[in-house]
Amino acid sequence: MRTHPFLIILAVAFFPVGLRAQTVAPVAPFSGVQAGFAERDITPGIGMEQPGGYGKSFHKTFHDSCKVRVSVFDDGKKRVAIVGLDALVVPRSVVVEARSLIQKACGIPGDCVLVCASHSHSSGPVGMVLPGEFDKAPDLVRRLAYEESSCADAGYLQRVTHEIVAGVVAADRAKVPVSLGFGFGHEDKVAYNRRLRMTNGQSWSHPGAGNPDVLEYAGPIDPQVGVVGAWDAQGQLVGVLVNYACHATTNPGGISANWIYHLERTIQGGLGTRAPVVFMQGACGDVTQVDNLSPYQRPKAEEWSQLVGGRVGAEAIRVLLSAPRTLTAPVDSRQEVLKIKRRAPSAQRVAKSFEIVSQGRPGGDTTDWLFAKEIVLLDFLNKTTPLVEAEVQCIKVGPCCFVSNPAEYFVQYGLDIKKGSRHPFTFPCELSNGIVGYVPTEEAFGPNGGGYETRLTAYSNLEISAGRQLANKGTELANQMVSEVAPKPAKGPPYAGKPWSYGNVKPELE
Repeated sequence: MRTHPFLIILAVAFFPVGLRAQTVAPVAPFSGVQAGFAERDITPGIGMEQPGGYGKSFHKTFHDSCKVRVSVFDDGKKRVAIVGLDALVVPRSVVVEARSLIQKACGIPGDCVLVCASHSHSSGPVGMVLPGEFDKAPDLVRRLAYEESSCADAGYLQRVTHEIVAGVVAADRAKVPVSLGFGFGHEDKVAYNRRLRMTNGQSWSHPGAGNPDVLEYAGPIDPQVGVVGAWDAQGQLVGVLVNYACHATTNPGGISANWIYHLERTIQGGLGTRAPVVFMQGACGDVTQVDNLSPYQRPKAEEWSQLVGGRVGAEAIRVLLSAPRTLTAPVDSRQEVLKIKRRAPSAQRVAKSFEIVSQGRPGGDTTDWLFAKEIVLLDFLNKTTPLVEAEVQCIKVGPCCFVSNPAEYFVQYGLDIKKGSRHPFTFPCELSNGIVGYVPTEEAFGPNGGGYETRLTAYSNLEISAGRQLANKGTELANQMVSEVAPKPAKGPPYAGKPWSYGNVKPELE
């Protein structure tokens, strides 16, 4: 039976000093699990590319810092690191190098490190085209890739890699014995499926507020706010993890962590703490803050960012204040890398696309030109790398299991993973350990499908069954690990034999 730490402290404090060494038993450790948290800065500079589109855009102002947010958990037998990035995506090459350096620096194995991007569209240049990716392409293709597309910055990628490593090392050194709390909040007023059923039988992305041809949402959302909290022996909060599914596209103005900035501010301000907040993006490939069925005016960017981050943060606080805590949390991990085929454009479409891009970027509407450019780039990628690495990783911390994928993953797959998992708390984490673009459901490619996410591009092109492959593998790996029982509140004392004397009376009328 575990002796309460407070009783041990009392015994040591009041026992005669000269006899302590001979008669007092060794003090048991406060907890069977340790956790450490850390942050590192990855704020891009003014003038760097702003990622998130099929063309170039550049940062002109600053709003708030972008961070590497790190948590490390150690059950005495195994350590795992869970990393959240304020970034649009995380290239696989960055993850592979960071894992290697982390293992050398502090001994945490690479397959025990999960790196998840928040998908902030107001962050640093980590995509879409990678350095050197099109060096061997024909002149026209190479120019389209490097001069007409959103490109990662080689120096910035090195910096992100370095700060991931430094953050994990710092979090590992900061480990202390902790109690852990786990729970779900519920937030369904800031996230909406952006694909809508239309009267023509198709599903369109963002068809426009008030569009009379809209019938209904084409898919669900995931309103769960997954939360893990860690407290030290003095009861001080040392770190928080939050999992929620919503695009980080509120763009409050300038360089920013996006609505995750206000998530952090809400939690820290509401609880009076500076404890790091590690955000892990849920399956939100078709979920954003935009409600296409709302008849009301949309908030301005800053207000919108506060609304999303504030409401999700408030739910996280509710969970932290009420979650039962545990002193034990076995950790474990599983990992597998799938090789998934790309979809290939027809020869006729490739020829037509070359014809369009050869005429130069037009004035006015550039949609046809941009997606012709994407087909040209994809044609080159299909010739050089027809198979794409897609890592699925599961990391367990007590009753909680983080299930990763490298996609902008449709929310239905995240819901499927939660349903199939045996763990009490299952947190799907998209855009993790690499990037393979949008991965819609098979239904989205069917007769009633369609929309922006199903477009064929150099960024998004996996075979139609890719999403199901990732979901099945994630569920399989999660269920290979032992599921732990969720913590429950301590039971109260038995009935004392008499009611409260102030309250056991009849109504008094006079």
